[in-house]
Amino acid sequence: MSAHHDAHHDIALARNDGLKPGDVLLDIRNVSLAFGGVKAITDVSFDIRKGEIRAIIGPNGAGKTSMLNVINGFYTPQEGVIVFRGRERRAMKPHDAVAQGIARTFQNVALFKGMSTLDNIMAGRSVFMKESLFWQMLWRGRALKEEIAHREKVEEIIDFLEIQHIRRTPVGRLPYGLQKRVELGRALAMEPSLLLLDEPMAGMNLEEKEDMSRFIIDVNRQRGTTIALIEHDMGVVMDLSDRVVVLDYGKKIADDVPEKVKANKQVIDAYLGVAH
Repeated sequence: MSAHHDAHHDIALARNDGLKPGDVLLDIRNVSLAFGGVKAITDVSFDIRKGEIRAIIGPNGAGKTSMLNVINGFYTPQEGVIVFRGRERRAMKPHDAVAQGIARTFQNVALFKGMSTLDNIMAGRSVFMKESLFWQMLWRGRALKEEIAHREKVEEIIDFLEIQHIRRTPVGRLPYGLQKRVELGRALAMEPSLLLLDEPMAGMNLEEKEDMSRFIIDVNRQRGTTIALIEHDMGVVMDLSDRVVVLDYGKKIADDVPEKVKANKQVIDAYLGVAH
């Protein structure tokens, strides 16, 4: 068994975690993060349960993106513990997070603008590619078979996201809403058990928001993917989420179902700036 095959086997094992819907997938315990003397997150605890859509909200500067960066290994907190699938996690890099089943989209679309929709989504499969370039050149047969299998997965995602008509289009030429959908496709190609969406609706018009909301719900319900999202549009958050955690100045001020969060005075004050 080659090292490449081992890596592929490890990824398959990581995805099949034996957790049931409702079990805690990711547990953030007393996490604090500071840059220099500036505290971005202070003693925040919350969890994400398998199968849910979990929103992280709060006014600007609340620490939401910092929290996503902690979850996907971009930042290592100075204090606190992160437990993923029942295992306490040490410092890790974003590529370790991907291998463990955490994928992410970004506020500003991070796509290869000159490449087609198909190739961008195919890039998401690279985590599963076990044949090295050397072997691909030397021994086309096996690598080709692998590529065909990956292509099938990618075509299935393209159908799922209804983007067949832009398969060959360089993504730089696409309207913003479609670029965001391609980026979602690339994240899905990683077959994540936890998908992190950083403002998936930012910069979209109403129709694009409705489309994206529908796809997020479908990803969650049809594909069984657990989703954590940051979003400014409160209507969207309240419609989509099962539970909402609210940060303000890096501290947690609420964590509940949408109806209760919406009625929480501390949350209302934070958003309206009454308390500050």
